[in-house]
Amino acid sequence: MTSAASRTASRTRTTSESTVELVLDLDGAGASRIDTSVPFFDHLLTAFAKHSLTDLTVRASGDTDIDVHHTVEDISIVLGQAIREALGDKSGISRYGDALVPLDEALAQAVVDISGRPYLVHDGEPAGFELHLIGGHFTGSLVRHAFEAISFHAGLTTHVRVLAGRDPHHIAEAEFKAFARAFRQAKALDPQVDGIPSTKGAL
Repeated sequence: MTSAASRTASRTRTTSESTVELVLDLDGAGASRIDTSVPFFDHLLTAFAKHSLTDLTVRASGDTDIDVHHTVEDISIVLGQAIREALGDKSGISRYGDALVPLDEALAQAVVDISGRPYLVHDGEPAGFELHLIGGHFTGSLVRHAFEAISFHAGLTTHVRVLAGRDPHHIAEAEFKAFARAFRQAKALDPQVDGIPSTKGAL
């Protein structure tokens, strides 16, 4: 459901572990309606929408009585798929984005290349971050896992680095905001770009 005038996508995914419904508009104003049944992931996705200027609606439910892992993973898969669909042939995009974002003591950098070649480099989180339960329910390791799923299914080369931070909430949020700001730059339509921004002629 992509056209030259509309970079939008609508996706659903249903498994024995979760159900996800997602709608996005890459040329929105950052409006969001997020209800994933995972409160801290709602917070991160709301930040992503706001700072990437992507209108985003997500409704999801899953076996969170077992663990929030399946629901977060499936939402991230669907978000990546929707981004890839909405980008279309990527004609006219800036392609690259780079952002450095602080949140109090935390500082994160993200670099995004809408390359069509999925790859994630993610480092710098302090020791023990991956084991921390943020908000009592969101394991720190899910931050990396979400970036992996989004990048793989959207076809992004993504680098995320934590440069400073102590509070796990601040670290995770800074990472998502940096990713959002970098993606905002990369997806932007550049009037100086003629066609596909690649010497290969395809991304």
